[in-house]
Amino acid sequence: MRQRSYGRDTGLTFRMFFTMFMLAGLWVVFMGLLFWAGISPVLIFGFALIGVLIQYFMSDKLVLMSTGAREVTAQEEPWLHATIERLAQMYEIPKPKKIAVMDTHVPNAFATGRNPDNAVVAVTRGLMSRLTDREAEAVLGHELAHVKNRDVAVMTWASLLVITAGYLMQMLFWMSLFGGFGGRGDRRGEGGNLMLIMMAVYVGTIVVYFLAQLLVMALSRYREYAADRGGAIVTGAPMQLASALAKISNDMYRIPDEDLRDVRHANAFMFAPALSGNDISRLFSSHPPTEKRIERLQNMQRELERGTPFRP
Repeated sequence: MRQRSYGRDTGLTFRMFFTMFMLAGLWVVFMGLLFWAGISPVLIFGFALIGVLIQYFMSDKLVLMSTGAREVTAQEEPWLHATIERLAQMYEIPKPKKIAVMDTHVPNAFATGRNPDNAVVAVTRGLMSRLTDREAEAVLGHELAHVKNRDVAVMTWASLLVITAGYLMQMLFWMSLFGGFGGRGDRRGEGGNLMLIMMAVYVGTIVVYFLAQLLVMALSRYREYAADRGGAIVTGAPMQLASALAKISNDMYRIPDEDLRDVRHANAFMFAPALSGNDISRLFSSHPPTEKRIERLQNMQRELERGTPFRP
């Protein structure tokens, strides 16, 4: 049974908005810290904004270059083009501008692009050879949910605080190395006060940077859950997506590290993470734990079988 409507998970939506609210609050704290120290945020914010705009407008080209993915025509990959076009129609979005394939046996897929009109969807040869057509369709449904939800744009702008704090952190680090914290005050007391203020800004910036990073990664994990939900709804097959996740994750652990380098540059965009870690590193992971994703998909399947599919 396929369900055309694209219902919302209220709890998940609330957590995403709460995370963005916390990020906004952190922006206020950070700006307050800079004004308190008498530092104009214009220059730092300007550099960060340029970096974000480059990322926003060129994310598709940068990811394709870093992964070596090659755009393919409908004649070269008819099933891939036809499936993506059909799913795009179900999401009521344009067919992605570019469809690409990576010549690697690492099984994975990704979507990028600042909006549906400039979207790119790419899959690896490894994914197409390991998954059944239904599983691959479910993965493509997940990737198109990212396009529908404009996740690249949301995550790019959400990262602005991390980039801004990162620039200031580097600037203060180099200033501290060259004695800039001491200032040029005419009296010893002025230099000492300036050093204390700059030290406070340095520590505060480090705290803001790590808190912002935690919030951005939490937001990224919520959007992965939302894309799983979207893919499961539009294909009507939560267990096909769960099966694809289990297969890919199990295979990833058996692939040598040197082969994973092809996809690590774009790990945040990938369907399944190419990086693994312990409980601490999971806090900074762009993806939720695979077992949690599978558990949520299993719950969706049970709701589908009970005849009350996908409660909003």
